[in-house]
Amino acid sequence: MGGNLVIFGPSGLVGGAALRHFAALPDWNVVALSRRPPAFAHGGRFIALDLTDRDACAQVLGALADTTHIIYTALYEQEDVIRGWRAKAQMETNLTMLQNALRPIDAAAKNLAHISLFQGTKAYGAHLRPPAVPARERWARNDHENFYWYQEDFVKAQQQGKAWHWTIWRPQTIFGFALDAPLNILLAMAVFAVIRRAEGLPLCHPGGGAYVTEAIDSRLIARALDWATAAGGAGDEIFNITNGDNITFPGLWPTLARHFRMPMGEPEPMRLQDVMPGKAPIWDDIARRHKLRPVPYDKLVGPSWQFADFNFAVGKNPAPVVVSTIKLRQAGFHDCIDTEDMLVELLEQYQAEGILPQ
Repeated sequence: MGGNLVIFGPSGLVGGAALRHFAALPDWNVVALSRRPPAFAHGGRFIALDLTDRDACAQVLGALADTTHIIYTALYEQEDVIRGWRAKAQMETNLTMLQNALRPIDAAAKNLAHISLFQGTKAYGAHLRPPAVPARERWARNDHENFYWYQEDFVKAQQQGKAWHWTIWRPQTIFGFALDAPLNILLAMAVFAVIRRAEGLPLCHPGGGAYVTEAIDSRLIARALDWATAAGGAGDEIFNITNGDNITFPGLWPTLARHFRMPMGEPEPMRLQDVMPGKAPIWDDIARRHKLRPVPYDKLVGPSWQFADFNFAVGKNPAPVVVSTIKLRQAGFHDCIDTEDMLVELLEQYQAEGILPQ
């Protein structure tokens, strides 16, 4: 398979992984669009574009008439990430961005074949209360307002009378490579560990109860996106996707400690969004001593501290959050990765890119 691929949101975790994956393949011509460029070298063509600017989108995207595939990963998050998940304005902005992205291409591209779009476990109301285990795609739509439903309804309406198909993906907590992303839990974990090491402290788990959940490697998502471009069973379907194993977040901390050559300490519950922003001087010293890339501390993790607190369940002891991936496997995608192996590989990538110290 191959074609002309447009990726929206290449500076994020999933979009960046998709860009690296497809731009490295000989049969794909890749155009990547976002307000800011990705934080890594790639073989695609980058175009700066604000998806809230309808006129700019019409001009730029209307010219991409040879597009055959779209991967839409663009996301607007408010500064207060958790509160924003229930904010009407955030939902409407995310809908507007998708409309501005899809309408011009759909009008111009006569050979458009496939669109991939992302949701997540909030589709099952996981941000409101733990869903029944395991959460399944065949369930009726969870009764809460969500921009997922706005976008899904728009895509289905836009598809009427067209030859192209869509696939909607519902990943669990995403791990990957990105900078200044609002939902980057791995970088929050790593920066927390490195700062604790610089303070001469053991690594501790800063959250609450060890509830069972799952993770997904953004590189694995990219391989699934590749599979979906040619898989007949992927069209007009919704798929959960995970690494394939179950985890607890406290269970990942010993792997993090070994990687950074730190002892493990007892749990120390704390709200990272309150504690960590004040550690900027420590990080600045670390970056100077290790000659790291000049990324401002507030752009390195930023809102991801709040997202980490949510996932680490500080002050809580939540029920499991587990999704079924049977449907995806039955459709033909069987790839998987051990989450601990993923953790080490991605940390090594951040180190190789000069974002984290050795």
